[in-house]
Parts: sequence; structure tokens; C-alpha cells
Amino acid sequence: MRIRSLGVIDDAVVELSPGFTAVTGETGAGKTMVVTSLGLLLGGRADPALVRIGAKAAVVEGRIVMRPDAPAAVRAEEAGAELDDGALLISRTVSAEGRSRAHVGGRSVPVGLLGELADDLVAVHGQTDQQGLLRPARQRQALDRYAGDAVAVPLEKYGSAYRRLRAVTVELDEITTRARERAQEADLLRFGLDEIAAVEPVAGEDAELAAEAERLGHAEALAQAAQAAHGALAGNPEDPEAIDANMLVAGAHRALEAVRSHDPALAALAERIGELGILLSDVAGELAGYADDLDADPLRLAAVEERRAALTQLTRKYGTEGTVEAVLAWAEQGAARLLELDGDDERITELTAERDGLRSELSLLAQALTDARVEAATRFASAVTAELASLAMPHARVTIDIRQTEDPEGVDVDGRPVAYGPSGTDEVELLLAPHPGAQPRPIAKGASGGELSRVMLAVEVVFAGTDPVPTYLFDEVDAGVGGKAAVEIGRRLAKLARSAQVVVVTHLPQVAAFADRQLLVEKTNDGSVTRSGVTVLEGEDRVRELSRMLAGHEDSVSARAHAEELLAAARADM
Repeated sequence: MRIRSLGVIDDAVVELSPGFTAVTGETGAGKTMVVTSLGLLLGGRADPALVRIGAKAAVVEGRIVMRPDAPAAVRAEEAGAELDDGALLISRTVSAEGRSRAHVGGRSVPVGLLGELADDLVAVHGQTDQQGLLRPARQRQALDRYAGDAVAVPLEKYGSAYRRLRAVTVELDEITTRARERAQEADLLRFGLDEIAAVEPVAGEDAELAAEAERLGHAEALAQAAQAAHGALAGNPEDPEAIDANMLVAGAHRALEAVRSHDPALAALAERIGELGILLSDVAGELAGYADDLDADPLRLAAVEERRAALTQLTRKYGTEGTVEAVLAWAEQGAARLLELDGDDERITELTAERDGLRSELSLLAQALTDARVEAATRFASAVTAELASLAMPHARVTIDIRQTEDPEGVDVDGRPVAYGPSGTDEVELLLAPHPGAQPRPIAKGASGGELSRVMLAVEVVFAGTDPVPTYLFDEVDAGVGGKAAVEIGRRLAKLARSAQVVVVTHLPQVAAFADRQLLVEKTNDGSVTRSGVTVLEGEDRVRELSRMLAGHEDSVSARAHAEELLAAARADM
């Protein structure tokens, strides 16, 4: 990784070993920034407060070597990224204003893609995870993750049945507890549908009636206007001397016809005037017909207005848009809803039968889920107990208590009262007996600080053995541990690193000594600017850092001797 302008780190390159890398340094030197940088590459939240003061943006770049057929590589290529000589290049930029950008394989991508890739690339185990694992709900999730498909498959079947049972129960409760309200709703729907059926509205009828009412209401004025227009075009029979438009156009046509043979242009105009005469005659005829056909019957007008009033009453009550079409839509929806309400009795019978069947099915699925968890719990507890033996707790024994929460509303296959939840009926709790004769107790109560760290590390290592990812990051999970136990932790992490890449942020020299590569995060201050850098420690420099971690200063002769002894023992063990 290359880190620029992130927190106290100005510009640093972090070269991780394919095996075991230990990140060390004074408190406050910036070790956390290394973890934060990796978190940003994995799609973590972008906090503008992390940007170094005076910089425009923080940038983290990573080069991850992987097989072309690895899940992360396939997903990246689907997003348009390309591998660079067997490596995937990832970068994340966080501006001081809070904007965040991500690039994968030379292609700009949504930050969410980084989170998708992270699931197949790195498993992060830290102190936050330890605290979370103290809660029983997290312990059940942890056990399920460890069990894999053995629990995931029955859990999916159980979850599907549980969700359906919830939906059926809610619908059944609604129908039975709201029976009176639903009956009232049905009565209102029947009344409305009967009222609409009595009127029998037709789509578009309201617009047609409005136009007819307008015409009937002004019939006399329309007739007078049509007659006047007809007289202007075709003449008035009662006044033979009156000049009309047809007469004038005919005179113009005759005048041109007499000389049209002398000029083609004038002949064309004569043709157009002849067409105009024909058009005037047609319009005059239609005006005469309009006036004759115009119905001024007041009875028809009264019938139209009565029909419009009936439609208006419907549209006010049932037409949200004030149209007959809206009334018809309400009637269609109301009829469907009434059919549903009228079938309540039949529906109650169906839902009751389905609910009872789902309860029986859920009971069997819950038992299958419990059986799968019990089997996985035995393996998980044995694996953690074995890890504790490697962490200087040879007599400690971890067990997992799986019990059902009682609830009189539900019963299991044996008729015992249990509470059905989204994840089954099981409560899961890790118990620790730290020495022979001790009663197993919840790990939060049965372990000292150092023991708790080792138990949590053992749990994390067991998880690491089941996670199909190539890299594991442990962030100070060795807190509260020292002495021989610290040596055993370092030895165990080194063993894990033989099959995967392991990165550990640690303050323990006994752990750092086992690392294939040790990185020092070191802070410098020139009086005005504080910055941190990352250095690969080798030879004498590594001895000096281990001496500092042991004794608090690098020049202690005894600390140097102890540091060299730690390194020699670690190499011999590896």
C-alpha cells in the first residue's frame, strides 16, 4: 500500500510480507492509520477528518496479487477493471470536503464495489469484534458463520417459513379483529356500487352531454346566426333585390370567363373563383340544413340537465378526478375489494389452515436448525479449546450452551413452550472453564483480561481457518496478554501465516519476533510539522525496536540481549 496525507502519515509505502507482517510503533505514532488505510481500500467510511491538515485529499493505493479466476478478480473484471500482471490495483481518494472516489484496475467505480471485493480479500479481526462477540446474539451469528452451509441451508428454509407465518398471522389477525370495520366497509361499497349501477354511466358521456346542453340552451341564437349567414351567402327569398355572396362570386366568374382564353394566368384565377363559388354553395346548403335540424325542444334540454346532475352527483362522491371515467375506475376497484371482503369467512378458514400447517413446519425446521447448530457447536468448541492449548491455556475448556427461549405462545416438536424468532429458537452462549474443576461460565464473566484476549484470539483463529479469504488482519487482539502467553500467540499467528497472509498490529515484542517482516510506524517532529513514516526493519534496526518494546528504550543491554533471544527462538520454532 501507498498512503499519502492520511492523519499523521505524510507519504509512506507499506510492503506486507506474503506470510506474517507485524506493525509496531509507539502509541500515537500512527499504527491505526495503517489499519484505517486498509479499511478505506476495503470500502470503509470516508471521514474527511482523516485528511492531513493542509492537504487537499488523502490517497490510499493498494496492489493485491491474485489469481485471474479468484472471485474478487472476476467481480472486478465484471465492473470493467483489468489485472496488471496478475495484480489488482485499487485506489481510494478522500477529499478534505468529504468527497470520496474509488478506482479499481484503472476504472472509476462506486465505493460500494470495494466492499464487495473486501468479502473475498481480507478478514478483519479487531478489538471491536472481541467486544461484539461477548454478546450472545453475536455468538449465535459467529457459530452460524463457522458452520457454513450446514446451518445456512436450514436457516434459509426456516426464515422463509417464518416470514410467511408472520404474514399469514398478520392477515388473519386483521380479518378477525377488524371484522366489524370490514363489514361496514363492505356495506359502504355495496351502497356505492348500487348507486352507480342505477345511473349506468358511460365513459365520455359527461363531456357529450355538456356539449349537447350548451347547444340546446342557445338553440334560438344558433338558428338565427345560421339563417343570417345563409342569407349572406345564398340570398334572401323575401328580398329578391338583395345582393349575396354567391351572386357576387358568380358575376366575377362570368367576367373572367369572357376573356380567359387570352391569358393563362387569368384563366387560372377564373378556375379558383369557380371553386370558390362551389364552396360557398356547399356551405350555404349546410347552414340551411343546420338551421332545419336544430332541436330547440325544452323537454330534451331538461332531460339532458337531469342526466348531467345524476352524473355530477356520482363524480362528486366517487370520482376523485371529477370524471365519469374516475367513477367507473372506483366501481371496478370497489367490486374487487367487495369480493375480497365477502370472502372473509372462506379466507379465514384458508389462513387458519395455512397458519397451523406453517406452525408445524416451523417447529420441524427449527429443530433441524437446532440440531445443525449443536453439531457445529461441538466442532467449534473443540477447535477453540485446541487453540487455547496452543495459547498457554492447556487446561481451559470452551463449551457452547444452546438453549431455547421459553414462550407460552409457541411450542416445539416435543410440546415445550419456545419463542420463535427470525433466526430460530436458539440462544447461543460461549462458556469457559479456565481450569479443571471450574464450572463453565459465560466468557465475559469466567475469564480474566488476559484469558479473555486469548479466548477471543482463539475464536478469531478458528474463524480464520474457515474464512475463504487470503489475508487476515488482527488489530491488537493480543491486548492484555504478556509473558509466555504472548510467545504462544506469536507462535500461533506464525503457524496461521504458513497458509495465509497475516497482518498484525501489536505492542508485544513476543508476537512481533515471530513475524516474517516487521514494519515500524515512527513519528517525527521538526518543531512545526509532525509526520509519521513506515519503515521495514531488518537486522540491527529490528533488534533496536524489539528492545524498545521490551524495556522502553533501545540502548538497554539486557533488553537487546532479550530481543536477540526472542528472534533466535522464533526462527528456531519456525
